[in-house]
Amino acid sequence: MKQLCIVSGKGGTGKTSIVASFASLADNAVIADCDVDAPDLHLILKPEIKEKMEFKGSKSAFIDENRCTRCGICEERCRFSAIDLENLEVSPILCEGCGVCETSCPEGAVTLQDRLSGYAYLSETGYGPMAHAKLNIAEEASGKLVTLVRENAKALAERYGKEHIIIDGPPGIGCAVIASLSGVDLALIVTEPTVSGIHDLERILGVTEHFGLLSIVCINKYDLNEVNTGKIEGYCQKNGIDVAGKISFDPVVTKAMVAEKPVVEFSDGGAAEEIKRLWGNVKELGKWSAHCVKTKSAMKGRTARI
Repeated sequence: MKQLCIVSGKGGTGKTSIVASFASLADNAVIADCDVDAPDLHLILKPEIKEKMEFKGSKSAFIDENRCTRCGICEERCRFSAIDLENLEVSPILCEGCGVCETSCPEGAVTLQDRLSGYAYLSETGYGPMAHAKLNIAEEASGKLVTLVRENAKALAERYGKEHIIIDGPPGIGCAVIASLSGVDLALIVTEPTVSGIHDLERILGVTEHFGLLSIVCINKYDLNEVNTGKIEGYCQKNGIDVAGKISFDPVVTKAMVAEKPVVEFSDGGAAEEIKRLWGNVKELGKWSAHCVKTKSAMKGRTARI
């Protein structure tokens, strides 16, 4: 199976709208929403949850009231002020699970235990199987949960004989993004022609280059600043990076989101037609492994700045 991951160096570039349309256009794919901190692909694809599983990705301290002597050592050494010794309670929000309290307790009354960090889901949509998840508020370990979503997506693809996995990656360049990109065949980077958009494009290209991934670029709302669009195109040309598509600013995209539909199903022209062309170009580049060595080589000497 081939895996396509759509990412961006920042949030709000239109990544999820593109993924939803790709899900509509793809014939034989599993969809995976790896933005576990703030998932929103389900708002458009409306998945029917078939299986729900608990995710325990972090630990929290617990105090055994029968063994605790209230000596105060754990409370004194906790740098996060998570321990309330008077009530023998540990705040699940403040506790970082570092284990200092467990190590320093002379009575062995404090232990670290797995805590529920979120949920992962296996679902069915009108566009095929979907793997997604939701991290609980204030929880960490998003990279671990993304890895679980990726594993679930692969299992769904094998179960239903799907040839492709389309991944909606989280924004930024953190551990959740790295977990989303790990081992994919192609990364589609969505950017905008703004100063911050250019900067964040460089950052995410640095990540994909570091891991030796084949990367292509889509410039969303390209007509809002064609000077910056030209800068992005020039940079990509110098560094052997394909600009697979450009999408114009189109109010229909917002209307499609309000209607909870993929853009390509809500409209026929404008941005919808450009997304269809983008998907066609991605499929052509979908002989992904054949282009990989060439692109990796070109990226090694890439220009430092746009």
